[in-house]
Amino acid sequence: MHVLGIDIGGSGIKGAIVDAETGDMITERYRLETPDGAKPADVATVVGQVARHFDWTGPIGCTFPAVIRNGVAYSAANVDDSWIGTDAKALFEEATGCQVTVINDADAAGIAEIVFGAGKDQQGVIIMLTLGTGIGTALFVDGHLLPNAELGHIEMNGGDAEQQAAESARKRESLSWKKWGKRLNQYFQALEFLLSPDLFIVGGGVSKKSEKFFKYIETRAPLAVAQMLNEAGIIGGAMAAHAIFQSGDDGEFDHRVILAG
Repeated sequence: MHVLGIDIGGSGIKGAIVDAETGDMITERYRLETPDGAKPADVATVVGQVARHFDWTGPIGCTFPAVIRNGVAYSAANVDDSWIGTDAKALFEEATGCQVTVINDADAAGIAEIVFGAGKDQQGVIIMLTLGTGIGTALFVDGHLLPNAELGHIEMNGGDAEQQAAESARKRESLSWKKWGKRLNQYFQALEFLLSPDLFIVGGGVSKKSEKFFKYIETRAPLAVAQMLNEAGIIGGAMAAHAIFQSGDDGEFDHRVILAG
């Protein structure tokens, strides 16, 4: 089944049509800039533009950088605070005229990687991280997702880890790969101490340059580059929408529909 996946990030909103049963993107990715301030109405307008670019009328799976429950956003780390309490599902459905499923962005990326990518057939505790404007995380235990695990916001050096170790911090502070890698090492070691994972999967656009910073990260658990790189969110969003469509349910996405398959 073909589904339009749309990945909403702090800097860009990108989409593609996906074969949700194989995880293959069947069109080129289309990307627009995230509007300044990332307010709900402005973001919804761009989501509508992405859908119209593909002349799309079917199901849409949208990822969003927030805690998402029943389509409603309950946090707003890298978008406007007015998102808190906003029914993102209803907003995007109005903008596109389509049935929309909304899921946390890192959860979507993690699902794609667990089913089709670096986490396929892997057991134990797996942490998926997306390094970009912020740090998105998805936590899996034997293939089962703990939704909305916002581990990018754990305390580090008396502050928010994301503000110090996201890829945006590297750019903002003009950090060398070595200095940024050492910050990441501190963050990864904190996650390892708390959760004892068996595997870290690292995604986001900067994962294409993993050779520049992986060498500075020293963890017991191995590091793997997300096989779908920065497309994992698009694919996972489409998979979530497909699961809802197949179940005939218009409620909250249940990851078990995918992982049980």
